[in-house]
Amino acid sequence: MKRHAGWSMMLAAVLAAAPILPVLAADFGHYVLGDLQARTPGKVQPGLLLMGGGDRNFDAMHWFMKKAGNGHIVVLRASQGGEIGEEFFNEVGGIKSVETFVFKDREAATDPKILAALKRADGIFLAGGDQSRYVRYWRGTPVGAALDAHVKAGKPLGGTSAGLAMLGEYLYGAMDGGSQTSPRALADPLGDGNTIETDFLHIAQLNGIVTDTHFSERARLGRLVAFLAKAEQMAGKPLLGLGVDEDAAVAVEGDGSARIYATAPGAGAVVVRGGFARKQAEDAAMNLDRVDTVVAGADSLLRLPDGRVERPLAQRSYAVRDGVLVALDTPTLVIHGGAGVEPGDLTADEEAVVKRALAAALRAGHAKLQAGASSLDAVTAAITVLEDAPQFNAGRGAVFTHDGRNELDTSIMDGATGKAGAAAGLHRVRNPITLARAIMDKSNHVMMVGDGAEMFAKEQGIALVDPAYFRTEKRWKALQRALQEEQAAQASNTPLVLPGKAYFGTVGALALDAKGQLAAGTSTGGMTNKRYGRVGDAPIIGAGTWADARCAVSGTGWGEFYIRSAAAHEICARVRLDGQPLAKAADGVINRDIPKAGGDGGAIALGADGSIAFPFNTGGMYRGWIGADGVPHVAIYKTDALPTPRTH
Repeated sequence: MKRHAGWSMMLAAVLAAAPILPVLAADFGHYVLGDLQARTPGKVQPGLLLMGGGDRNFDAMHWFMKKAGNGHIVVLRASQGGEIGEEFFNEVGGIKSVETFVFKDREAATDPKILAALKRADGIFLAGGDQSRYVRYWRGTPVGAALDAHVKAGKPLGGTSAGLAMLGEYLYGAMDGGSQTSPRALADPLGDGNTIETDFLHIAQLNGIVTDTHFSERARLGRLVAFLAKAEQMAGKPLLGLGVDEDAAVAVEGDGSARIYATAPGAGAVVVRGGFARKQAEDAAMNLDRVDTVVAGADSLLRLPDGRVERPLAQRSYAVRDGVLVALDTPTLVIHGGAGVEPGDLTADEEAVVKRALAAALRAGHAKLQAGASSLDAVTAAITVLEDAPQFNAGRGAVFTHDGRNELDTSIMDGATGKAGAAAGLHRVRNPITLARAIMDKSNHVMMVGDGAEMFAKEQGIALVDPAYFRTEKRWKALQRALQEEQAAQASNTPLVLPGKAYFGTVGALALDAKGQLAAGTSTGGMTNKRYGRVGDAPIIGAGTWADARCAVSGTGWGEFYIRSAAAHEICARVRLDGQPLAKAADGVINRDIPKAGGDGGAIALGADGSIAFPFNTGGMYRGWIGADGVPHVAIYKTDALPTPRTH
């Protein structure tokens, strides 16, 4: 017996060290690691592992392997090769063998070798890929029946990404060959793009549930709501949605109780309550008065299939308005004080003063939101504080033009109505953002310039000051240095290369109010040593400022490049038209497109769903946010940690 055991161990070692090779018929791939004949050392127990699709969650995988008695795992997939089996065997470890089958067609679902492997498996894991292939290859086949039988026999079944998405009673099949985004799904919830399938697997713990994966990172809450609406129409009964974050896995015991394994702070699973009272219309955008969600985190206990969550991480409510998912009762304010600051530019005392000013602006805007005021009121209040603080290039801290004057630009936009106001070339308006607001609210125009704008300001009772009010010694010295550099360049007949800081320092604010409505505002002193009445992006709607029903942006940087790319609008257009998550859209414009064109800078972005992004490509950007709890979160440099609220 000892000799036999030793031989088995040697064989397992050889197999583990050898490259993974296909060993069966050519119509499907078959990869083996380990000793298929070894005894399963532990007790096999029921369980479901629902993985959100990110990097391997080792704690969750160890749970799954233990449920499989640390024995023999069969992996099924419909693309790629045996890589995941190698990962399970060599990196997760603690099992006797991994056998991977890669399907290329439906015919393989009747192959006796595959069916025999499924029957003897201690645990079965469904890998990611294209879930439409799984539906086409396995529904109504012996493989589908074998998966059901495996679960009924009290053995564990796991899945990641597409392998999870197909486990619910109702599932998004991606049968049209695409991958649905939230904006498209909500634009036509009953449309052909939401390919809802059923009668695939029959797992008691997931009865009445629609699952989704890569949830938070790919902003999939909206599409899960749309999937639920269509599935409920098919089912004729209320259903639940279960979305699992990329950094999370749901480990479900045989009795339906489940815990969350999370590899990142705030990661979890989101339960979406269906039973939508409002029925949706064919070929029409979705509208729902309220959608309630509960987030199960690492300390929560989730019970399936009823979706109850004990000790929830969060509870959030949303509405859907003409196809736009809107967060309710979660007022949020986001600000910036300009990109371009670099480590070493400020003393410790100066950093402390800047952070206090940012926090004061956040509290001022938050107070408006808490009092039930609009997002426009919150933006105006926050920017007014920043304009009064000499640390920022706006209002009192504005830089000087070549002629030694302060010249101020500003804009504001209401996402709910699309109305906007802007002003440029101001010299006497103490708080330019208040003039932008007045232009929007009390005139038929969008932009006013110079003397005419200040005449309108006087008529509206907006505070005007002597131009000397805006002078600060720091900005004056910056102009003198710029003039000296310009003279030296002229004397040596060399082109003047302006430092990046010459373009930076704009302030901005974005707000989402309790009604789920967005607003954006921006204010600036422009560019040090600028001439000829130069105007940057800050007062130009779509370039430096934009707000619509689903997205708001305020930019800070080299304005010419923001104007040429319509940067603020472009970010929101990618969210609306391409279905990109807000952070991805903002990063693509600010950190890819603008630098590629030769510019630099940063921006803040806020989604109607409460998502936040702070893209910038300089050493720092004064920035911060405040949520419902009223605690300001601020940062200066790129290396400063600034956790943002996780939305689902």
